[in-house]
Amino acid sequence: MNPQIEEKINQKIKEVAEKPDEIFKIINSLKELRNHSDSFGYGIAIGRLYNSFYYQCRRILKRNPTAKEFLEFLDILNKRQNEILNTLKLS
Repeated sequence: MNPQIEEKINQKIKEVAEKPDEIFKIINSLKELRNHSDSFGYGIAIGRLYNSFYYQCRRILKRNPTAKEFLEFLDILNKRQNEILNTLKLS
């Protein structure tokens, strides 16, 4: 693996380990997705959205998101979780 990519992956693993509260907030706020039989597949989809949210904040705002912005992200996910379920149809 390219050393720069490996370094970024290790950095992301460290970031995830430092923010378990955010991950549990995501899990607890998405009841429809949490209770679905293919939670692993949906976890991949939500993980991609979570990563994109952080990436876009850093790219556009040049900083990490605030707690308020994170809650707004959760609100968007919560409002659209049925759409995610219906679109992916992973069951």
